[in-house]
Amino acid sequence: MELQISDGIVRQVRGADAPMTALAIQARTIANFLPLLCRRAGARIVHNSDRSYTGIRFETKAVGPVVLEMPMGEEPYRLVQEFIDPDKAGRMEVELRRFPQTYQPQGIAHITADFLRASGFLK
Repeated sequence: MELQISDGIVRQVRGADAPMTALAIQARTIANFLPLLCRRAGARIVHNSDRSYTGIRFETKAVGPVVLEMPMGEEPYRLVQEFIDPDKAGRMEVELRRFPQTYQPQGIAHITADFLRASGFLK
């Protein structure tokens, strides 16, 4: 399932309505290689135009969801924890990890799943 967020409105996107950008295709490719542990956690592809990213969102047992953001240009992949409410410092997100684009989609899926499991986000 894919979600699209625009002007604060979240809606479900299916089939022909789903964006076919390079970032969306990249996110779908990585999502296909995620292990069952991540799929059970409710991994969803998110197209967020409010924060301008496309990524894979994992519903975790922590304070908020964790998002693997697809890189734009030469930037690295970012694994970010989003907060539902701002924390004491006023932040809405915390970057957990970065990794370069040199990995294949299988590697990105493996690194992400292993990090989330080892850090206690997924059980």
